[in-house]
Amino acid sequence: AKSTALLASTTIARASVFNNLPTASSSLTAAFVGGGSLIGDNLSGSASSAASPRVSFKSTSTSTERAMSSSPARDALLSCPMIPLRDGTAHPSVGFGTYKVGFVPASASSAAAGPLESDKPQRTAEECVTDALDAGYRFLECAEFYGNEREVGKAIAASGVSRDELFLCSKVWTTTIEKGDGAVRAQLERTLSDLGTDYVDLYLIHWPVPGKHVEAYKTLERLKAEGKVRNIGVSNYAVEDYKELIEGGVTDRPVVNQIEINPFLYRKNTIDYFRGEGVVLQSYRSLRDGKAMDHPSLARIGRAHGKSPAQVLGRWCVQHGFVYIPKSVRRERMVENGGVFDFELSDGEMEELDGLTDGPAFEAFEALYRKCVNRDTTKDGTMEGVKMSITRD
Repeated sequence: AKSTALLASTTIARASVFNNLPTASSSLTAAFVGGGSLIGDNLSGSASSAASPRVSFKSTSTSTERAMSSSPARDALLSCPMIPLRDGTAHPSVGFGTYKVGFVPASASSAAAGPLESDKPQRTAEECVTDALDAGYRFLECAEFYGNEREVGKAIAASGVSRDELFLCSKVWTTTIEKGDGAVRAQLERTLSDLGTDYVDLYLIHWPVPGKHVEAYKTLERLKAEGKVRNIGVSNYAVEDYKELIEGGVTDRPVVNQIEINPFLYRKNTIDYFRGEGVVLQSYRSLRDGKAMDHPSLARIGRAHGKSPAQVLGRWCVQHGFVYIPKSVRRERMVENGGVFDFELSDGEMEELDGLTDGPAFEAFEALYRKCVNRDTTKDGTMEGVKMSITRD
């Protein structure tokens, strides 16, 4: 499916980014999906996106931001390009992930463990998020499952960064989804209290729990109508889960699907389908949890640009138009991970990275999907209700 392209003249000012931009401009009807290349504030066409028009995204720093320490790397994050959601709301193209930051959930998947970051918390989430905010990150990716939203809220409160400068996303976990409407509502209230806010910019269904996720999503629709959530979406949804949601009668379609995306799990058919539906793709495990930093392609491409393997992975992500969500507990890595807007990968380099996904990667993805949709619920460890045939590529 082909995605709807944005008009070439579209410009978004950061001052109005977080206030549900008006929908008068027909160019803001779909995600930034051109797969182009972002350098500074500009999107320039490349062979991988030759059919996509050029789009310019402008950003302006605030007085709070100017008062804090400045550096080229920090300024680049503060002025990062924005990706318009279906209603025109501007979504930062780069965010800070808080999974396993200061806290490791008991049922955390071993698939998510990486050699560069220990599973044993080395610093509190408050300390890490404080550093991330100071480094220039303004999109914080949170979740009930992560178990650290109160610490994230403490960092926000102490940072001096105003609420309208932030984009806050959270996700409701499987156990709460299984319990139904009342539990989902109560969890959102806890999230709002912990984060110290009266609304979140984006609220997602964490996994498509069989037999439960459609009704849970309808609760999200009602919460949005009540003003406690600005936008709603999903995470870890296969094409078939999304179709089930639509067939289930939802009227406010997801604006985001957060899935694993990196050169080693590049599910192009799935990505193309969601883009065709006007759904923005958020990428988690953008850096593959540090597991591929010694890959020869990443090393060679990095040397050619004077960049690290992590920056090559991040650049690949934003150049494709995905929301890039790196995470780290170390400030120097936070800065490094954000350094993706001052270089461009060539068409050949993009094609080489696009081709790194192999058959076993798709098989591993499908196995993890089957394991996780019932994870922590009363059906944990069983295949009850699990879709055994999904679009895996």
